[in-house]
Amino acid sequence: MNCGVGVLELLIILIICGFTIISAALTVIALWKICSKAGFNGALSLLMLLPIANIVLLLYIAFAEWPALKNKNE
Repeated sequence: MNCGVGVLELLIILIICGFTIISAALTVIALWKICSKAGFNGALSLLMLLPIANIVLLLYIAFAEWPALKNKNE
């Protein structure tokens, strides 16, 4: 009895993992740009990779006073 993973199953797993990594990278890159333009440190976007921190980060960005706008108004 062969319990190993076949080539087709391995290919499907690699494709799904690839799409997951690509979508996570695109999300972090996009949020890095948003944080930078808002005046926050772009590294905050790495919090999007953590389950609860991503929701807290989005709420923080939505309701915090943006340093970029504060400097623009002065």
